[in-house]
Amino acid sequence: MKFKTLGLMVALAAGLAGVGQVGAADWSDTSIGLRWGSKFAEPFNTKDISKSIVNLTHVSGYKYGTNFLNADLLMSDNKDSGAQEVYVVYRHTLDLGKVTDKKFAFGPVRGVGITAGFDFNTKNDPGYGSKKRMLVLGPTLMMDVPGFLNVSLLLLHESNRPSAIATRYTYDSHAMLNLAWGIPVGGSGLAFEGFMNYIASKGKNEFGGPTAPETNIDMALMYDLASVVGAPKNTFRAGVGYQYWRNKFGNPSTVPGSLAKTPMVRVEYHF
Repeated sequence: MKFKTLGLMVALAAGLAGVGQVGAADWSDTSIGLRWGSKFAEPFNTKDISKSIVNLTHVSGYKYGTNFLNADLLMSDNKDSGAQEVYVVYRHTLDLGKVTDKKFAFGPVRGVGITAGFDFNTKNDPGYGSKKRMLVLGPTLMMDVPGFLNVSLLLLHESNRPSAIATRYTYDSHAMLNLAWGIPVGGSGLAFEGFMNYIASKGKNEFGGPTAPETNIDMALMYDLASVVGAPKNTFRAGVGYQYWRNKFGNPSTVPGSLAKTPMVRVEYHF
């Protein structure tokens, strides 16, 4: 069953990605950013960890949908062994209304799409050494709000091969409720943005222990510094963020470091 699910998700993700290459982008936004906080947490680590996170983000829209790509380089202090991690997320959302030339609007929903994509990471910490691979697929509701608010219900197919085990381990397929938003605050130059993931339990972990449902909320209030630095609108942005991550990576609350409450400062340059 796991192999059938994986095969279906790969085929559909490849198909949607192929559709995303038809025609040039109608609009795009690429940015380099930096986030920093001193209250990060990692499972089985009892200490507060400082991390600097450099990210490259690309968002674009074309005739039939949108693309989102984010790559984070996370650099920990010595409380996490000075570890470095790369985490990459890609999502493609195919707008069914644009594909079929029909309206899928109802109530507060302005459109319906299908989202597919992947996550992968690699981390060089000596304790675990994550090498996560994950495929995602599911429907998305695009809400009728200023800016955007997307609500997705995604099927996840996740595996990992940490340095402590000899072969790649595949978890049970499981569901994730995802909200992603970017909402301007009137004409103030402020924007409230972020994401929320509620992820169901993924069965036994690679060591035979239980996993727990996890909640990851990452949000920020960002300010457009264009008028301050004399740059075009939304070129330079700065703000504050906060991450709440319960049962991080599916580790139950009994595991030290499975709960993160992390204030952050953020800056971005868009080009």
